[in-house]
Amino acid sequence: MPHAHLDAQLLTIIAARFKVLAEPARLLILDTLRDAEMTVTELVDATALGQANLSKHLQVLHANGFVKRRKDGQFTRYAVAGRDVFRLCDIMCGRLDAEAAAHRKLVRVR
Repeated sequence: MPHAHLDAQLLTIIAARFKVLAEPARLLILDTLRDAEMTVTELVDATALGQANLSKHLQVLHANGFVKRRKDGQFTRYAVAGRDVFRLCDIMCGRLDAEAAAHRKLVRVR
């Protein structure tokens, strides 16, 4: 696949999206929503985050297109907007795995 150069505006947008994912609580929320949609109450129970804190993070995730929401009676249900975010997490986990293996190899050599 040919590599496209990124202009300044696109770099700014990409950096802003990565900034959203740079918060551990938001990654926890996304991981919790990986297999099912949930209400705020269910997310509070599953993540142990406070309701106000969770709501703030859900708003940021929603505003940046990482989660979607739908009304279900008097409840709002949240779900991951796209599975692509998990590919990013898988890539990073793979890099961390490789780095850990390299460190283990160095320790064994000494």
